[in-house]
Amino acid sequence: MVQIWAGTDIGKTHHHCVVLNAEGERLLSRRVLNDEPELLALLADVLALDEDVVWAVDVADGMAALWISVLLNHGQHLVYIPGLAVNRASAGYRGMGKTDAKDATVIADQARMRRDLTVLQSDDEQAIELRVLTSRRAALERGPHPQDQRLRGQLTSIFPALERVLDLTNVGPVILLTGYQTPAALRRTGGKRLVTWLRNRSVRSPEALTEAALEAAESQHTAVPGEKITAQVIHTLAKEVMSLNEQISEIDKLIAARFRDHELAEVISSMPGIGPLLAAEFLAATAGDMSRYGTADRLASLAGVAPVPRDSGNISGNLHRPRRYHRGLQRVFYTSALISIRSCDDSRRFYERKRAEGKRHTQAVLALARRRVNVLWALIRDGQCYQPNLPVTVTA
Repeated sequence: MVQIWAGTDIGKTHHHCVVLNAEGERLLSRRVLNDEPELLALLADVLALDEDVVWAVDVADGMAALWISVLLNHGQHLVYIPGLAVNRASAGYRGMGKTDAKDATVIADQARMRRDLTVLQSDDEQAIELRVLTSRRAALERGPHPQDQRLRGQLTSIFPALERVLDLTNVGPVILLTGYQTPAALRRTGGKRLVTWLRNRSVRSPEALTEAALEAAESQHTAVPGEKITAQVIHTLAKEVMSLNEQISEIDKLIAARFRDHELAEVISSMPGIGPLLAAEFLAATAGDMSRYGTADRLASLAGVAPVPRDSGNISGNLHRPRRYHRGLQRVFYTSALISIRSCDDSRRFYERKRAEGKRHTQAVLALARRRVNVLWALIRDGQCYQPNLPVTVTA
């Protein structure tokens, strides 16, 4: 039977650990360096108090990774309480001050009282690799947007007609801007040479892009002051966007390769709408271990695709979208549901039925995503690939 609870407030360079007994009395309070020797010493000192310990942390990755690995490698029971929950729980404790020691005390006390906290477990190497790669891809994907906006802003300042006709989310227009940024330059080059230049750089539909660019160039014969230096800036920004796109492409290849090696790759990718990237994000979030969640309902709740009640007094049956959920999992289920409407007859019929019932587009897609959680859960449980019109039972 557990006798003590150890809460750790995670920091970048130092952590603070507080140990409480069953009566809530403090047995230990220590600030430790985020370094293996000090963490091992802390672990030994806490186990000297009692070998039956529940450890709790408020960060589940990143700067807590070393501490979590030390605990799990030593067979310790570890739970996770989100930082937001710690912050809100702190309001119920005496005192208005905020210190690492107080936060660690709150973490330990919440672990002592609550039985619904997420248990942290060791993930397999493939899931960890996919988590690292998908996180890196997400960071890179967020990266180009500031450059996109700057690129559009600079192009609008000297050549607004071209900015209007170019879709800078595609590679071809960005490649065009690495070579040509002004109306005069496009007119001097001419259509035939521009088509050849684009084709040599493997741009799709170079004729259509050339026609749109030259039409924009013919509509503007005025040179804007500062055009030459602005064109150089546009060239640099376009190169930066291309470099980021190339990095994302390389990451996508790594993700696809790692995903294909996973034992659940065939099962997960058999679901309509789920490709290597979304499947990798799903495995990164869950490690493919459905036993962690108990039921498909709990997974759907975590993913934010299950409505939650907001009842009070005589008002009942008032369902709303949840406010707290795993954003990554919701992206997986919502995006794949949206894609499956176009590629899967079963999904399209379900979506159309929900729309006929009066649901808005987003509500209908969420309803489909909720249904697909049950299907994917059952497929992973049974190790079976998706088959259209196959009855699905989510209970064991």
